[in-house]
Amino acid sequence: FDYIILSDLVNDLCDVQTTLRGIIPHCHPFTRLVINFHSHLWRLPLQMAQRLRLATPTILQNWITVEDARNFLTLESFELLDNWSEIIVPLNLPGASFFNRYLAKVAPFRWFALTNFVIARPIMTRIDVKPTCTVVIAARNEEGHINELFERLLDLEFATEIIFVEGNSNDNTHSAIKQAISAHPSLNCRLLTQSGIGKGDAVHTGLTVAVGDVLMILDADMTVLPEDLNRFYEAIVSHKGDFINGVRLVYPMEEKAMKFFNLVGNKFFSFAFSWLLGQPIRDTLCGTKVIWRKDYERLVADRAYFGNFDPFGDFDLLFGAAKLKLKILEIPIRYHKRKYGETNISRWKHGFLLLKMVIFAAGRIKFF
Repeated sequence: FDYIILSDLVNDLCDVQTTLRGIIPHCHPFTRLVINFHSHLWRLPLQMAQRLRLATPTILQNWITVEDARNFLTLESFELLDNWSEIIVPLNLPGASFFNRYLAKVAPFRWFALTNFVIARPIMTRIDVKPTCTVVIAARNEEGHINELFERLLDLEFATEIIFVEGNSNDNTHSAIKQAISAHPSLNCRLLTQSGIGKGDAVHTGLTVAVGDVLMILDADMTVLPEDLNRFYEAIVSHKGDFINGVRLVYPMEEKAMKFFNLVGNKFFSFAFSWLLGQPIRDTLCGTKVIWRKDYERLVADRAYFGNFDPFGDFDLLFGAAKLKLKILEIPIRYHKRKYGETNISRWKHGFLLLKMVIFAAGRIKFF
């Protein structure tokens, strides 16, 4: 099953762990288990409501918290992906909708919410057949990196195809890629010309025509080395994560690899995203990301939910992954400084745009 729902059930069960064990045979690696249960803090109000015949009578209830649910899930090879609270005011009173939509999601009010929701996935690491893989590389004004990039791409044995998307370059990036493709016939490469503007559009252009089971995004600027993709591939095909995100903020960076205000911005957005998505996110703007093609197609089908104003494509993918309840796994990588050209990011202009996107997404993810 794609979804298995235990609605108002776990508080009634004699043995929660045995029930979860019985669910495993009915799961595949992408199954999502949805559990909701009321908080035990509402025991007395619920008993009073039952005596007044305002609520359905229940049997003697278990005392289960979100942490208890996490422990049960871990014991039976499930992983908790997300949890949130709902309903502070369970009656149709003035202001109830405001309390239930907004305050139920933030401390300290959420501590007193009536209902807890938990989303989990089965932990399955068995690999039967190696999935095919497409690597999409957006390249704008990267002529000086192309030759070294191709030499390093030779080490990616898992790459079924490599798609370069070039657009609006002021140098000879297009011809450099074309010559490199001819010089490396062992690599199954394609070169596309971007019709739109921005990295986000280039990434979408490449991913739309990709045929691999696994889709990867790599920048052409050599700040992340192609050979690092090997660990991304292993992580996703072993189902350790459904969406693999690179992190540049763990290992020391080369001098001048990232300017101070860019670093501050990345730190801010990492805190904002961790709170917003319910999963720890250390680095939102690392250009190296990996997703299953079937999940990307679901993401694209629902893209209108968030709008289409992300110039980089990073937030678009992270928002979509969170809405689909994908397990986001981060892999630390070493971030290198450019050897050629300048970054295409305007820290202030794009920073304010990304802040606007975070505020917009909060209404669609956190306070929906």
